[in-house]
This record gives sequence, structure tokens and C-alpha cells, in this order.
Amino acid sequence: MEDDFQFEEQVGSNRLESVKDSIRDLGDPEDMMVEIMSILNETVIIPDVGETYTFIYNAKTPGIQYDQHPMVGVTDVFQWGFRGVNFHWDKIRNYTWQEVPGQLHLVRQSEIQSLLDIPYAYYLTNI
Repeated sequence: MEDDFQFEEQVGSNRLESVKDSIRDLGDPEDMMVEIMSILNETVIIPDVGETYTFIYNAKTPGIQYDQHPMVGVTDVFQWGFRGVNFHWDKIRNYTWQEVPGQLHLVRQSEIQSLLDIPYAYYLTNI
């Protein structure tokens, strides 16, 4: 039975592959993110190290460029927030709890490439 679950996770559990073209066709990163969040409906408040999540982030540090729709592979969890690799930038970034206005949406391993194929990153500069 466990082998069936592993097969399902590797092959049949990609919730994005069949709809990624229609999401890309939306064109606007905010519209794309709304659709992505509705599909990736497994959510958490506190991430697990080793898992990947996408979420809305509103940076507080003045003068920095940030990704309002990051996809992050979590490497550390702290009292103040968490750290991980932002897949859109391929850089380690810090994320504080206060700047995450909603929940973190779990991205399954089988969905990472599909999500990277959707240009939903939304780069802003904080004033």
C-alpha cells in the first residue's frame, strides 16, 4: 500500500500540470497567484523544514526589491519567521511572520517544475 502512495506522489498528484497553460494565459501575476492559491489548497501557518511553499509576502524593509509571490524551499524556522531558497531568484531569503498576511500553500515535489513554468513572480520595490 505504501508503494501505491509513493507512486501517486511521484506521478499522479500534480495539481498544476493540466491547468498551467490556462493560468499562464491570465497574464497578470496577481490573477495567476489567486488561481494558484485556489488549486494549492493544502495550507499551513508554520512551515516544515524541507517542504516547499508559495504565499503572499509584503516586505517591510525600505528600499529592497522583493518577490510578493515567492516559492520557497524552507531551510530554517525561527521565532521571528523562516528562511529558505526563493526558487524565482535562486537565492536564500528571510521571511518574517508579520509580513505573511495569509497562509503558506504547500507545493508538492511533483509540482515544483509546473509552478516554475508559470510566470507568477511579482517583483516589487519597497518604499
